[in-house]
Amino acid sequence: MVSKIARRNKIKTRIRGKISGTAQRPRMSVFRSNKGIYVQVIDDLAGVTLVSASSKGIEEGTKVEIAAKVGEEIAKKALEKGITEVVFDRNGYLYHGRVKSLADAARNGGLKF
Repeated sequence: MVSKIARRNKIKTRIRGKISGTAQRPRMSVFRSNKGIYVQVIDDLAGVTLVSASSKGIEEGTKVEIAAKVGEEIAKKALEKGITEVVFDRNGYLYHGRVKSLADAARNGGLKF
């Protein structure tokens, strides 16, 4: 039986083989732990993180609501830097729950992906 982590890493490798961030259209990568959710906008060609946001400091609401706040925050920061389009990298997680909430909030905040 394959462990949960090994399964996620296999999916993650498959996704990263198809997705890459450029300066014009950077990659928006999501990481979620049991305690928090973190997101970065990355230019893979230069190997640079352009913008990042996390749930640290946000304590009110459920995990899904907190993820939505992080999505709004990353969209606002990205638009300030002039980034309007990104490639969404769910990082091996299912597009469901916190990951979906973050993505929807980022879309509503003005990002296109």
